[in-house]
Amino acid sequence: MKQLKVLAFTHQQIDLKDLGKLVICNQSLVGKLNFVRQKFDIPEIFYIGTCNRVEFVFCASQTISLSFIREFISSLDFCIPEDKMEDFISKVKFYEDQDAFNHLLRISCSLESLVVGEKEILSQVRKAYEQCREAGFTGDYLRMIMSQVVKTAKQVYTDTNISKNPISVVSLAYRKLRDLNMCANSRILIIGAGETNKNISKYLQKHKYSNFSVFNRTLSKAEDLAKELQGEAYSLEELKNYKKGFDVIITCTSCTEPIITNSIYQSLLNGETGRKVIVDLAIPNDTDPEVISNNPVTFIEVRSLQEVANQNMQERYQELVHAEVIIEQNINEFKPILRQRRIELAMRDVPIKIKEIRRMAVDSVFAEDIGQLDSNSREVLERVINYMEKKYISVPMVMAKEILVNNS
Repeated sequence: MKQLKVLAFTHQQIDLKDLGKLVICNQSLVGKLNFVRQKFDIPEIFYIGTCNRVEFVFCASQTISLSFIREFISSLDFCIPEDKMEDFISKVKFYEDQDAFNHLLRISCSLESLVVGEKEILSQVRKAYEQCREAGFTGDYLRMIMSQVVKTAKQVYTDTNISKNPISVVSLAYRKLRDLNMCANSRILIIGAGETNKNISKYLQKHKYSNFSVFNRTLSKAEDLAKELQGEAYSLEELKNYKKGFDVIITCTSCTEPIITNSIYQSLLNGETGRKVIVDLAIPNDTDPEVISNNPVTFIEVRSLQEVANQNMQERYQELVHAEVIIEQNINEFKPILRQRRIELAMRDVPIKIKEIRRMAVDSVFAEDIGQLDSNSREVLERVINYMEKKYISVPMVMAKEILVNNS
């Protein structure tokens, strides 16, 4: 695992609002990752961005240093003022080799989450990996890493109580909504059709809420979620023209600037003056602070859920020990698997070379001698050559694996 690296900005080191400056929107992700791959000669990379962490997982031969981190972050052209850059760099956590693998396992098993035990983080990591795999940013090495990550996380969630009665950010937000005793026909605007909003929508639908309007930058995704909720779908551009009123706004997008400005909020109110609810699970917030200060709003955001999350951490602390044992077992299990794969890759040219030798022997070196054989003799010779070819291909692989097992 010597080439595995992770650069991580998390809620443990950096304020959540500052963390928002490091979010890469989907539209610019491919371009930014392509740039750093080429600049730093990085063979494989993927990016994780959630409400409380931004991480870059990659494989590279170079050692991570502060100068590398500084240049890497600068190359991504984040909205960080020059005079604040050193402060951001000082807060990055970087991991290499087995430490990087351990870290990736810990976050996927939710040991490092704002709310320990939230399974949502595993789906977020998998989705982040799949997005970059489809874009061609990952290969065989990170494929194997992710396979073991998923296996370990599933084992932790199954064999420990870390996720029993889970209290994720989404479920905490829903509980806040539930405590407001809204009627089932409350008019709910869903802004963003990503994983977080899909999950909170499922909670609401399960508890008989039925009046949904879904807005998303990509209309087809809004239509998919609206169909599940039996609601209406709109493009994000239509938000400023929406005049049907609302009781609750639930928003979570990857935008780096507020979507719900005061002018748009006033347009959405359409003359209504009662107290409204905004659930803003985006980092940075989708809601302009002016909206909250100038209107009667019950505002629910990620930051307000941290206190409950901290209490949850204490309640589940003893489960961390069991999870860490499983993680250590999986790290030790993965080492020989990785070594075996390296041998397989190193020896994948063996069959090609053996077939080349066979062709040379039959078509050139011994062609004249073979031509003098009768048909029965040539058939026997063909069977002998086929048998030896298969053995010459399989025997080195078997021996290499035996050596690997014995050394382990």
